[in-house]
Amino acid sequence: MPSLRRRKQGSRLFALYVLASLVPISVIGVVAVRGDAQAGSEFGRDWGRAQSAVIEQMAIAPALRGADLSLGLNKAERGRLQSATDLAIFNGTVSHLRLRSFDGTVEFSDNGSAAGSVPVTDPAFQAAAAGRTDVRLFEGSPHSPGVVRVLQPVIAAANGMATGVLEVYLPYDAIATKVQAETRTEMIRVALSLVGLFALLALISYWTTRALRQSAATHEYESLHDSMTGLPNRELFRRTAEDALDRGRRGEQGAVVLIDLDHFKEVNDPLGHHAGDELLRIVGRRLRGSLRTDDMVARLGGDEFAMVLPRGGDRDETLALLYRIRDELGEEVVLDGVSLSVEASFGVCFYPESAETVEDLLQHADAAMYRGKQGRGIVVYEAATAHHATHALLIQRELRRALDRDELVLHYQPKVKLSSGRVTCLEALVRWQQPERGLLLPSEFLLVAERCELIEPLTTWVLRRALADYAAWTAAGHDWMVAVNVSARNLTSPDFAVSVGRILHEAGVPPNRLRLEVSEAALTFDAELAKQVIGALADQGISISMDHFGMGLTDLAQMCTTYVSEIKIDRTFLGGLPGNERDRAIVRSVIDLGHGLGCLVTAQGVDSQDVADALKDAGCDDAQGHLWLRPGPWTEVARMFGATGTPTDTTTMTAMPPQTTRGSEKASR
Repeated sequence: MPSLRRRKQGSRLFALYVLASLVPISVIGVVAVRGDAQAGSEFGRDWGRAQSAVIEQMAIAPALRGADLSLGLNKAERGRLQSATDLAIFNGTVSHLRLRSFDGTVEFSDNGSAAGSVPVTDPAFQAAAAGRTDVRLFEGSPHSPGVVRVLQPVIAAANGMATGVLEVYLPYDAIATKVQAETRTEMIRVALSLVGLFALLALISYWTTRALRQSAATHEYESLHDSMTGLPNRELFRRTAEDALDRGRRGEQGAVVLIDLDHFKEVNDPLGHHAGDELLRIVGRRLRGSLRTDDMVARLGGDEFAMVLPRGGDRDETLALLYRIRDELGEEVVLDGVSLSVEASFGVCFYPESAETVEDLLQHADAAMYRGKQGRGIVVYEAATAHHATHALLIQRELRRALDRDELVLHYQPKVKLSSGRVTCLEALVRWQQPERGLLLPSEFLLVAERCELIEPLTTWVLRRALADYAAWTAAGHDWMVAVNVSARNLTSPDFAVSVGRILHEAGVPPNRLRLEVSEAALTFDAELAKQVIGALADQGISISMDHFGMGLTDLAQMCTTYVSEIKIDRTFLGGLPGNERDRAIVRSVIDLGHGLGCLVTAQGVDSQDVADALKDAGCDDAQGHLWLRPGPWTEVARMFGATGTPTDTTTMTAMPPQTTRGSEKASR
């Protein structure tokens, strides 16, 4: 239908082009014909003027021999005039001829008659009497031939003085015939030229309209298809889904499927965007090749694809098709010499029973796909089980807006040197000041940020704000480092170290005043790449801290090669202190191990003075926890610890009630 519509529009445009070209060409033709007619008339007048001049000079003037017409002519003079003009009259070269004095008296007439003479008052006669030549054309009719009438002065003597007026009538029919023939020939040439011009313009208009149709078709195709994969884009997907829903209201059953590639960022970042683009093209070809004739697959953007499966039959048949597609999609692919297996999560929404609009279809399929991301692969939307996914989507949308609206805040928890009680560093912990639900802890939104790839802009925000706060407390006279937690996903981005260096430079903070805390488990996510990124960070002078040490899978050799300058003992190992000998032995071993590697050792989650004393006795360097201060604005830390960095009111601090768990307040970003 769009193609037929374009052809009709192209035909109308071509017809309009033809008509638009025909009008000026017709005008040119009319002007040319009129110009030729005027040229013919001008030719007749010029011919008449020339003939009259010849008659006056070659016949009339010699016959008069200087006679003055105002005095009349004698018989001899009339005889000479008659002899001089008879042959011309006889041959038809001249129709009539009269010699007149300035007062209008006809002194000589070829036929002896004065009838039909031009009146003295006529402007033509007066012009001739004044020394000018007047020429007029009189078209012929069936009863009288056409003539050229010429009135000009008669100069009979060598003194150049006019003695009268010559009134001569010359036959025009022969001249008119010749002019008409020449005009006809010229009109034919003009007509042929105009026809050629019209044909050329018609050809140009044809090629132009054809090019416009092709351009419009190309533009329409490009506007409805993804340039990278060649698949339909979101707009064409929406149109197709709307058509499918219309048929669904008439009883046809089908399904809409959203597909999101798992761990695509772990391919795109290490191997580069060109590898990621090639993977998307491969996925597009595999999806397109796996579908039936009436099915449609589109790329919605990023690593997200969608399918419309009309006339899908029952659910079992559709699911069987999707499992087959998933298996074919998962076949091994080699990019830049690296062998990869493509994994994807599928969210399925059947229509018309589960959705009545395209928006509902997409939202429900997206909710099912989110559940598929939790390791379930292919998930069918069910209204009864969609609440969790819908809540996560809501958090995702609101968190994205929160970053734009600056709704996030940073609280800080101090790290205290056990030997002196002085604050050495403040750890930044992110909170979300949600307008409707109040202050949210990281446990309520960080997992969602990890899964929807909001973690990178979130980490960037935390870094910028933490460094700005560092500059503020440094200006206030506090010599505290700042610690920021980073995600495992940050460590899989080769550009992360460069980004951190740029943020440090913009903030004007020396790299050795920043400590980045990485969970031990994060180093196992992509150990080799993580070590490269951490190495690039450490090379800038940034301190690296291994958070929650003892809870991951990191071995001694790997830890030694990751430039770690601090290890943090997880609160799990502090539960039996100070009385449990086994826990004390474990803590002492970890402290000795850290010191043996040249690392600072910090204990986290210290809630009592007894635990702090046991850690100090075991040789632990620093500690943090509710014993000293619960997380809050850095200005609260400054108020509680003063300019010296030591507690100013221990009773007040230790009386504060602890929060539920360290994990609930820990900002892993």
